[in-house]
Amino acid sequence: MPTEMTNGRWRHTCDYLDSIFGRQDEHLAGLMPRAIEAGIPDIAVSASVGRMLLALARLVDAKLIVEVGTLAGYSGIWLARGLAAGGKLLTVEPNELHAGFAETMFGEAGVSDLVEVVRGYGTPVLEQMAGERAGEVDVVFLDAIKSEYPDYLPHAKKLLRPGGLLVADNMLGGGDWWIDAAEGEHASRDAADRVNRLVAADEEFESFCVPLREGVMVARKR
Repeated sequence: MPTEMTNGRWRHTCDYLDSIFGRQDEHLAGLMPRAIEAGIPDIAVSASVGRMLLALARLVDAKLIVEVGTLAGYSGIWLARGLAAGGKLLTVEPNELHAGFAETMFGEAGVSDLVEVVRGYGTPVLEQMAGERAGEVDVVFLDAIKSEYPDYLPHAKKLLRPGGLLVADNMLGGGDWWIDAAEGEHASRDAADRVNRLVAADEEFESFCVPLREGVMVARKR
């Protein structure tokens, strides 16, 4: 994908999609500015990606969602709002500042009773969850350390029920890297490419990638 796709025309396209499909309430609109003031990195899905997460959760009548990478809680609010009645979001975050801030945001958004912030790093937490909840999860959303995505994948797959969704952010790019860079130039690029190829070739998944913002891969477990 050409470099200008990450700026210029592509930025205008992403802005257009957010303006049309990314409607958000006042709390969500103000969340990341508050997070930045609190010393949290300015990293979150776009509003249009957030709305897609909500829609995907509702499409599978999600009662249990696992998110890896809570950060400020922005995507978690979208996911929590997509839960079916009685549902639960388990969101994994190793950084205590991020986890505490997100819990406050979940409370202000009115979804704190639907969300549990699990303190810990993605791979060991997913491995433990997979041992306890194999085949029980409706949606797994990956938006954490990109170079660790290949390590997350087998545990995420084990967690998902048949018909469940694996969703992964930044599958085409992020920040200082893009998927069309040469292999070996960036660990995050190589990890995203590896997971894209593994999932696309896996006969247990029906998969596609949406070029929305920085790329969102969606795979349905058969």
